[in-house]
Amino acid sequence: MSLGIELFNLSGKRALITGSSQGIGYALARGLSQAGANIILNGRNAKKLEQSANNLNVKGELHQLSFDVTDHAATKYAIDKYENEIGAIDILINNAGMQHRTPLEDFPAEMFEQLLRTNVSSVFNVSQAIVKHMIKRSSGKIINIASVQTLLARPGIAPYTATKGAVGNLTKGMATDWAKYGLQCNAIAPGYFDTPLNAALVADKDFTSWLEKRTPAGRWGEVDELIGACIFLSSGASNFVNGHTLYVDGGITASL
Repeated sequence: MSLGIELFNLSGKRALITGSSQGIGYALARGLSQAGANIILNGRNAKKLEQSANNLNVKGELHQLSFDVTDHAATKYAIDKYENEIGAIDILINNAGMQHRTPLEDFPAEMFEQLLRTNVSSVFNVSQAIVKHMIKRSSGKIINIASVQTLLARPGIAPYTATKGAVGNLTKGMATDWAKYGLQCNAIAPGYFDTPLNAALVADKDFTSWLEKRTPAGRWGEVDELIGACIFLSSGASNFVNGHTLYVDGGITASL
């Protein structure tokens, strides 16, 4: 068995990161590349995806795979085509997601459905498409991006909280069904990070002041601070870790 830093070496592995044209997904793509992985960027907007690819400095191969993760048929078609024509996808990062802030009593029904499709159905769609190939190889890593809202709640985002709770439990279900095939399925739960998804909160001085007092680390997270956890769960170092949600949150879920 490899020891030391080689346990984290991703050389020769191919990683698909959904929703990776910006924010956390983009940072994880950059970080996995530095660990040796070949990268597949994904997003619905092909033009935006191409711009992101042009700006991303990677060590190995870089591919773009534009499809809508909320469309089950389109997702399966894109994954099968890539696997058959280009090669195996060894690592899947289910990062695509969205947020909408409205008091629950006024929350639009159509937005609730959109949150479910984007944050939960997408994880099912992409994972199911890829796992058929991973099972044949008896190998694969699936990492779902959860949230501190997998465990906690805040006013105005109850449906988002419900979707991230679902991601946490779906991760357990994946591990329960697929560990026997040699797959590891885990989740990373970021705390409050300075991303485009949180731009309104970052700009809110009162919220930032509250967050700094509430978080033991006393600050917003920076997206690069998620890379280490992602490399760990993508690599051989985590071969007996399954169904786990790793909170990367500056201690916010550990304290009152």
